[in-house]
Amino acid sequence: MEASKNRKERGWVISDDSGRGYRRVVPSPLPIGFVEESSIKSLFDEGELVIAAGGGGIPVIKNRNGIFQGIEAVVDKDHTAALLASLIGAEILLVLTDVDKVALNYGKPNQKDLDHLTVSKAKEHLKNGHFPSGNMGPKIESIIDFLENGGKKAIITPLENVFDALNGKAGTTITLN
Repeated sequence: MEASKNRKERGWVISDDSGRGYRRVVPSPLPIGFVEESSIKSLFDEGELVIAAGGGGIPVIKNRNGIFQGIEAVVDKDHTAALLASLIGAEILLVLTDVDKVALNYGKPNQKDLDHLTVSKAKEHLKNGHFPSGNMGPKIESIIDFLENGGKKAIITPLENVFDALNGKAGTTITLN
């Protein structure tokens, strides 16, 4: 009832969220930078622990007067993490998720878990529809961007497997070649 009311009164686009209720649908632009970019980089370069871009950050644009203003959008957390990792010159990008490994034919009887992917194979599988846009797709796309912008490797794994994944014993590792 509330979803219908907001559709009608506010003109919102609302969709069913896989049986978990409803969610408002807004644009999801790719991040292009950070308002606090120079501060983040300076603090990182000084060895400080920097916590930034939680949940993808708050999307803003500069208006005609050059002043930042919020916009109704959602910035993808995976693309934001990859952009931030590239900004600070990170060699490894950890993408934490709830699956043990990236898989082809995910959830089907012929599912094939992947230990390693190259960027070219990741692009091929992405093109062939193995990584849906609402799930693994943004993770793979952001990793490709990270690796093509100087990163050495990326790992997709659940939080509880991070240490094993960093030692090559868990998760899916993705490299340029």
